[in-house]
Amino acid sequence: MQSEQKDKVMTALQYEDMTTQLWQNIGAIADDKSLMKRLAKYVAKLRKEKEDPTLMTKEEYFAMLDEAEQQLARGEGHTMLPGEDLTDFLRRVGYDI
Repeated sequence: MQSEQKDKVMTALQYEDMTTQLWQNIGAIADDKSLMKRLAKYVAKLRKEKEDPTLMTKEEYFAMLDEAEQQLARGEGHTMLPGEDLTDFLRRVGYDI
């Protein structure tokens, strides 16, 4: 267990060091518009590589809505009543607010 914790501390320290080096390197080229433009393009490319779990296609979004409508039709969901605010709705469905 101590070994696992030590590994996590080392990882955190390594991450902090890497972050510091990154910012120092960016500062070193900040006055060069050409290099900063290349860096911006590369960072944008890296950003695209990182998968965002909240992103979905149009088809996935509408499939999610269809499923929610089917759940409501089966009585598996709740809807807010006209004029009901969020607090009243949450209390009605069982939350202690």
